[in-house]
Amino acid sequence: MILDISDEEGKLLVKIARDAIENYIKDQKRINPSRDLPEKFYERCGVFVTINKQEYGEKHLRGCIGYPYPDKPLIEAVIDSGIAAAVEDPRFEPLSVDELDEVRIEVSVLTPPELIIVKTPREYPSKVKIGEDGLIFRWVWGSGLLLPQVPVEYKWDAEEFLSNTCMKAGAPPDAWLSPNVKIYKFQAIIFEELDPRGEVVRKKL
Repeated sequence: MILDISDEEGKLLVKIARDAIENYIKDQKRINPSRDLPEKFYERCGVFVTINKQEYGEKHLRGCIGYPYPDKPLIEAVIDSGIAAAVEDPRFEPLSVDELDEVRIEVSVLTPPELIIVKTPREYPSKVKIGEDGLIFRWVWGSGLLLPQVPVEYKWDAEEFLSNTCMKAGAPPDAWLSPNVKIYKFQAIIFEELDPRGEVVRKKL
């Protein structure tokens, strides 16, 4: 079950994520959310905030962190994830003040992950819907997650999506064929800025 997020509420979530990022980058302060927000914003829900940057005509990831599980109220998770995506993603240098006018913010509100049940690992690809499902791969050494929009952007099929989720967890690309791993799927409602500080729309995959 995913929260029913309207377009206006999605725009507000993206605005809050950007405000949280900008306030932290400029003043090293975490914003406090208003209590005058839609009631559903205080329900526990998984969420990811993605920061993208347009360079040389192509979109490049600049940071992405979030909560796969409904561990926090949505509004708190959006603020925390926005700040973390900007300054704590280990793959990138912290976002600078100069970059704030160059990046686009994306908020993905998640359903709770569900374990994919199969009789044999070979069934996994048939259980994954590109453009609808995100994946979490868990093995003995950790886990990796890829959002539903990732395989669409890279034009992966289900097997490539599974393999890349394995590698995100530090596992071999064919680790999804092991009977000793667990793979979960989830869905997302996604809102994104079309341009830096620009119009916010519901993303269609």
